[in-house]
Amino acid sequence: MVSKINMTALAGKKLLLAPLDWGLGHATRCVPIIRSLLENGCEVWLAGEGAQEKLLREEFPRLSFLPLKGYRIKYGKRNFTGKLLMQLPSILKTIKEENNWLKAVVAQHGFEAVISDNRYGLYHEKIFSVFITHQLCVKSPFGKWSENFLQRWNYKFINRFSECWIPDEEGENNLAGELSHPAKLPLVPVKYIGTLSRFQKKDVAEIKNHLLVILSGPEPQRTIFENKIVDEIAHYPATAVVVRGLPGDKNIIPSANSIRFFNHLSAAELNEEALKAEFIICRSGYSTLMDIAALQKKSILIPTPGQTEQQYLAGYLQEKQFALSFSQKSFSLQQVLDAAKKFNYTFSSYN
Repeated sequence: MVSKINMTALAGKKLLLAPLDWGLGHATRCVPIIRSLLENGCEVWLAGEGAQEKLLREEFPRLSFLPLKGYRIKYGKRNFTGKLLMQLPSILKTIKEENNWLKAVVAQHGFEAVISDNRYGLYHEKIFSVFITHQLCVKSPFGKWSENFLQRWNYKFINRFSECWIPDEEGENNLAGELSHPAKLPLVPVKYIGTLSRFQKKDVAEIKNHLLVILSGPEPQRTIFENKIVDEIAHYPATAVVVRGLPGDKNIIPSANSIRFFNHLSAAELNEEALKAEFIICRSGYSTLMDIAALQKKSILIPTPGQTEQQYLAGYLQEKQFALSFSQKSFSLQQVLDAAKKFNYTFSSYN
């Protein structure tokens, strides 16, 4: 659903769209935007690399694709923020490189607009440039002073674009809380375009006690959580589907009769599996949360350790009774399911 986006400025144009290579969420939430652009007669080109490229090529095999180096951020097992700060010079270099790259491909291919999902360098002075983000406020473990610094840094780049699109609701019934609704907004026009999801509610019967486990996010934490799931779900007495979040990976985990493993599922397949599940166990990445909101499914959120954004979202949405949250360190399958069966899930704000 992207009904709140005014496509007047983009209809019929030749444009480039590129998501950040920070997990698959930036790519998945672009899927409904791409569909809407195509419906409005746009000639859409895509750009990226790695898992994001594999996912978008699968969803849109007929669209032209340009290779674009990602930020390639590396993550530590414990000191997530420190590891990220150490890579800041490399990130700034990539931002400059991608801006030069954009100028070259605009000159070569004649793009009339560009849509960037959290890629700071994909702005252009001569064409309509859109920046997509749900994080105007960037949470930090170092307190308010560092959040204010990060916001100024964030806005410095956002203000180079023509518009900023926020995939959330404008009012109180929002999904991202302070992240998307800070006291101060960027100087460029900010448009709340509503939550984005590839998924749709359909007439698919829910199976009692059936689980869908969605593994995603950066390494090494994705594998650490996967190992926990594999150990515990082997003893689960009902049925479950585990999606590893590894499109294109050739290594597989063998499935049993009642527990099935997939490296990746298409949007349509994952949509159906989500509808079948009584509970979804997943990270609290924002794109996953938008999918859960679209289907109004009972979820158990396991934030990626050290990711302040996911930790904030999990706590915020548990307070709103939208989802139940547990830490990865204390995760026990039986305990989280026992708690989920007693939790009063409320989706009234997301109808």
